[in-house]
Amino acid sequence: MNTSVYWFILFLLVSNFINGQHMRSLTPEEKRVIIDKGTEYPFTGIYTNHKEKGTYHCKQCDAPLYRSADKFDSGCGWPSFDDEIKGAVKRFKDADGRRTEIVCAACGAHLGHVFEGEGFTSKDTRHCVNSISLVFRKDQATTPAKTETAIFAGGCFWGVEHLLKRVDGVLSVESGYIGGKTPNPTYEEVCTGLTGQAETVRVLYTPSKLSTEELLQAFFESHDPTSLNRQGGDIGTQYRSAIFTTTQSQEDIAHAMVEGYQKALTEAGQGTIVTQILSVLVSGPFYPAEDYHQQYLAKNPDGYQCHARTGVACPLPGSGPLGSAQ
Repeated sequence: MNTSVYWFILFLLVSNFINGQHMRSLTPEEKRVIIDKGTEYPFTGIYTNHKEKGTYHCKQCDAPLYRSADKFDSGCGWPSFDDEIKGAVKRFKDADGRRTEIVCAACGAHLGHVFEGEGFTSKDTRHCVNSISLVFRKDQATTPAKTETAIFAGGCFWGVEHLLKRVDGVLSVESGYIGGKTPNPTYEEVCTGLTGQAETVRVLYTPSKLSTEELLQAFFESHDPTSLNRQGGDIGTQYRSAIFTTTQSQEDIAHAMVEGYQKALTEAGQGTIVTQILSVLVSGPFYPAEDYHQQYLAKNPDGYQCHARTGVACPLPGSGPLGSAQ
């Protein structure tokens, strides 16, 4: 055994004893590899092709050594990692100087060897580790962040969708129709203005990242809410300004936002907000639009946008996710 390795392990054993460090009892085969620095046969270890997300710990002392994100398939027959958890692994030259041994920095358990210059990954490093030296711990499941849905009408849905999907905290957007009496309307039917349906965008967002106030601010600043049944050159009730809420909180916030924005618009000499605020319980169901309308401007960057803005920022702290209206 390399003299430096011997003294390092002796130091760790004494330190662990003094500090009460828990050391797992090893089976004879585990002892052969971990203590006596043996090697398990290639392609026999349980973690060679292991792909779950989590952390690999030392079999002897349970110290975390490697993350699954740093594991890769080298085809060598042993688990391979191109990086270790900072400070978790120590390196020592073998007695013959030909290879570099890696051991657990916490207890000195033999892990395997490290190689460089092989070009497997961008880090150009391969920790070749015996599965028997490791214990895997799955990542703890995280509680999904709470999401909410709100639906907005502000002119042609191509532009509304394009503007709102850029707001940080918005998870998804979907163009569709809501607010009328005709079930499952087609785009052609809605364009007649006889269905009562509005061109709308259903927005899924994360309130912990994007508050309802900030989302409404983005909506108000993305179009002209003082324009009745019209945005730019698009005219008709299908192009009306409206907010279709899915919770009472959204409805309350929307009314408060209209009140605050109206004051700002009045001071700027602008007109009266005509945005409707309706619960989906009253407005009826949302009908997704035809596939070719979804992400329309992403697929057609030079496509038509009808939106004009008031030039007055909706009064919230800061300038809002879309910046000041132009």
